[in-house]
Amino acid sequence: MITAEISTPKKVQDLGIRRSLLEDLALKILYYEGELTLLELSKKMCVSFAIVEQLFERLRKEMLCEVKGMTGTVHRIAITSGGRNRALELLNLNHYYGPAPVSLEDYITRIHAQSIREADVRPPHVKKAFSHLVLPVETLNQLGTAVVSGRCIILYGPAGTGKTAMAESIPAIYGDRVWIPYAVEVDGQIITVYDTHLHGRFEEEESTLGDYDKRWVLCKRPRVVVGGELTLEMLDLQMNSLTKFYTAPLQMKANNGVLVVDDFGRQRMRPEDMLNRWIVPLDRRIDFLNLAGGKQIEIPFDLFVAFATNLDPRSLADEAFLRRIQTKIKVDYVPSGQFHEIFKRVCDEYGLVYDATVVDGVLSLLAALQQPLRACYPRDIVQHICWAARYQGVEPHLDGPSVRQACRNYFLES
Repeated sequence: MITAEISTPKKVQDLGIRRSLLEDLALKILYYEGELTLLELSKKMCVSFAIVEQLFERLRKEMLCEVKGMTGTVHRIAITSGGRNRALELLNLNHYYGPAPVSLEDYITRIHAQSIREADVRPPHVKKAFSHLVLPVETLNQLGTAVVSGRCIILYGPAGTGKTAMAESIPAIYGDRVWIPYAVEVDGQIITVYDTHLHGRFEEEESTLGDYDKRWVLCKRPRVVVGGELTLEMLDLQMNSLTKFYTAPLQMKANNGVLVVDDFGRQRMRPEDMLNRWIVPLDRRIDFLNLAGGKQIEIPFDLFVAFATNLDPRSLADEAFLRRIQTKIKVDYVPSGQFHEIFKRVCDEYGLVYDATVVDGVLSLLAALQQPLRACYPRDIVQHICWAARYQGVEPHLDGPSVRQACRNYFLES
């Protein structure tokens, strides 16, 4: 399902941003790109041809650009020497010259309109999203209920029990689409939001939509995953000292989607520092960001946050914060039946013939090694078997000798 389409603005005043900002943007694009047709300039600015014509008439009147010829029935234009001087002045302010931004007001309105809390989530969606994992029905129901709340969840328990795999599978629950802006403008400052590395764009679907506001990109609901590299600085606006415009923080890029904080408690900052930073956003669903001049802006905090940790949550957060994490799921060691099923699926994935008797031998071997049944062990053991077979130049087989050799390589000796 696609959220409501965004109609194409036909006039400059319909864009919600100042005409001068658009004119400045057009000049910077012409400075970097050289000669362009009005149609090409329209595509680079992601605004309608009619708006670019309006901008061109104004820039030509001020002798900042000129007509260099025609391509079919469309003017081909270039920057003048006066326009070049003006562009250099503008580049001292910031180097942004991409698609036209949307206003902060329009951004906030759109985030609320496609809120993750309004997403349609039912048991079949959850079952499908986690079909590659072996999970009990009770756990699936806990996950589904947490997702419907649109708030946050913490998955905790011993290492190797599948917490990260579960957390990273949560975005697959959502089957709808959302609009993400290339950039947002606030008091003349530009904040870039769309990130090709984080946002899954649907270009083919966009091509079927016809006329829409191309300053917005049609994407999957965002999926942002961070681990031990997370710092407090990544949770605030990042200004590049060279380009002089901002990059949105992680939670802003994750708006209307899911933010997974893996290895919670092992970041390069104290857990309480991060929790203090987010205690208001998690509670009130709004976040405050600071611009370089000291101005503070308010944006929606509309995302589902999934924490995953193998530490005791009570050692990481006080009761006030834990109360704001509405769902807490302990992901523990697996029973033998579930271990068998995981092993069978891993064998199917790697092209090995599953043998229950051999897996029973694995269980005995793990018991002798005093190792609990972790969900990660089947894949890790099978991978060792496949690596050894590739090294020997033979086909991998799940048998007693290969399993014992894999375990010798994998586990520490007592």
